[in-house]
Amino acid sequence: MTISAPHPIDQALGLAAQALFLSSPNPRVGCVITAPDGRLLGEGFTQQAGGPHAEVMALRAAQAAGNDVRGATAYVTLEPCAHQGRTGPCCDALIAAGIGKVVASLEDPNPLVAGQGFARLRAAGVEVEVGPGAEAARELNIGFFSRMVRSTPWVRLKVAASLDGTTALHNGASQWITSPAARADGHAWRARSCAVLTGIGTVLQDDPVLNVREVATLRQPHLVVVDSRLQTPPNASLFIAGRACTIYAAGTMDTEFSARKAALEARGATVVHLPGAEGKVDLPAMLRDLAARGVNELHVEAGHRLHGALVRERLVDELLLYLAPRLLGPGRGMADMGPLEALAQGLPLQFQGVERVGPDLRVLARVAGRDAF
Repeated sequence: MTISAPHPIDQALGLAAQALFLSSPNPRVGCVITAPDGRLLGEGFTQQAGGPHAEVMALRAAQAAGNDVRGATAYVTLEPCAHQGRTGPCCDALIAAGIGKVVASLEDPNPLVAGQGFARLRAAGVEVEVGPGAEAARELNIGFFSRMVRSTPWVRLKVAASLDGTTALHNGASQWITSPAARADGHAWRARSCAVLTGIGTVLQDDPVLNVREVATLRQPHLVVVDSRLQTPPNASLFIAGRACTIYAAGTMDTEFSARKAALEARGATVVHLPGAEGKVDLPAMLRDLAARGVNELHVEAGHRLHGALVRERLVDELLLYLAPRLLGPGRGMADMGPLEALAQGLPLQFQGVERVGPDLRVLARVAGRDAF
């Protein structure tokens, strides 16, 4: 039986996945350069922000191997950028190297690119094909697309619960409902996010660190705390040297508030005053602010009250549920949504995947229609 070689765009997608914990806030992009006879000349994926993009990494790999890329085809999972940021335009690097054809999965949604990279390649005589691998490339960068198109991050709400939906007992006990395997898997989802969001209730109850510990990563996600009355203790465990921390508050800006703000800023936190209704943080405004700060994927690990507020305001895009094979009876639920009067008022979901993780189930469920952008 003859086994066909993988399509170069599939190889490029595999490379893009290697940037999952690395490239934020830049998109996860992979690039494969092949000769007309199909030989691999070079490959690469986007590095940390400020570092080289996938196309440049692939060109460097080809050069290091002594391979001539003139007339070659570059397979890339996103349109080569056409603007000067922390690095130069990738379309210009491909043109200068003499690449003959570019096969790209998607047009870049960034308004600074948005087809200009393709236009410059074509103007230079480079053949351009768009489309192969589009669905997988977009899914890999769902947060980047959300930030560029909607001006808000992709919000993923993570919950660990018993099979009957209890996330904590009435006394607050919750460690640990799910297995070590599920917790390690949850850390991988933390690691791919740009920021981890929690609420003041969780900070005061559990004093969490909320960093990535169970998987290897070169970057720690930004930490975000919703703390309307600015009650976060300056000695909280969440303050880790070198990690960005933003606290959103809504209280009256009096002398006491100013003193608390100064104490938290002395610990390196950024305090943003975003008052909304009833003395709470304006959550939609918070998401817009986080997008402006470069947050693509927002990973939420909070209590049932903040979860409920996000769900009620229809701000959640996806649920990441870990369900343990046990029943715990009445306790705290996944999200305090309040009583509904009709079944139609419920939040419609679409299952994206159900998998065993150790003894537990991981359910990924997307809010219906949230990815239509």
